Amino acid sequence: MKRILFAATLVAIGAVAYAEPPAGGPPPMPPYILRPAAPEGDRLAPGRDGKALFEVHCGYCHLVGGMGTNLLTKQQMMAGNPPEKGLLSNREDLTADYVKAVVRMGKGAMPQQTKVDLTDAELEAVSKYLGKAG
Repeated sequence: MKRILFAATLVAIGAVAYAEPPAGGPPPMPPYILRPAAPEGDRLAPGRDGKALFEVHCGYCHLVGGMGTNLLTKQQMMAGNPPEKGLLSNREDLTADYVKAVVRMGKGAMPQQTKVDLTDAELEAVSKYLGKAG
């Protein structure tokens, strides 16, 4: 029953997101593609906002509706964890070192992220934001 309600909710959200385009214009972007503007300032400077950088650089895949979130949700549920653990920001078992390793080396469907994609200073901030396990 929960799955049916979940599927119905997704269909309803999709119907709203892809409603009739205004006056022949393009349809609105899906919510996972809309992301905040990158924070101002030096990308090489330490001490930046990890949450904001995560949303900007990782949000395409790792916010609600993103491919990475969908894959991780499936994996978490198969492991007996609640679906909320599919969102990286809800995880408490990640370490900063693990986040850095996965970002730089890639894992499964996730490609390697270079220092151009995410500088070392940005990765440090993101890894501190996600690395709640120590």
